[in-house]
Amino acid sequence: MASPNIEAIRASYAGFRDRDIEGILSGLHPDVEWVHPQGMDRYGLGGTKRGHAGVKEFLAHVPTVLGGMRLTPREFIEQGDRVVVFGTREVTSLRGTTVTLDFVHSWTMRDGKAARMEDIFDTVAFHELIES
Repeated sequence: MASPNIEAIRASYAGFRDRDIEGILSGLHPDVEWVHPQGMDRYGLGGTKRGHAGVKEFLAHVPTVLGGMRLTPREFIEQGDRVVVFGTREVTSLRGTTVTLDFVHSWTMRDGKAARMEDIFDTVAFHELIES
């Protein structure tokens, strides 16, 4: 059986799978920091979004840049209040090109919810896909 922290994160991934915003937010603290590499600023996807409203705004913007995305978390490692997830994302460009890219998500938990999520990935490969 997984820990409560991992279960909260799994609920967020299930929300992504089901395209359910409230499901995504269910594992996130109301004051969450949602962090993506600054290298994605060019597409409006970089930097830190704050709170549920910031995450919703970010998620609403993604379809203006990408044709689709499916996350597959593969490994969860927990240490104290940190859960690190290794996985892949299948990403489709607006023109229909699809590639599979690795990701690392670092989740910092507080009060049973994710207070910070850092998305770590190859921004060069992501840029190539978006521009393909």
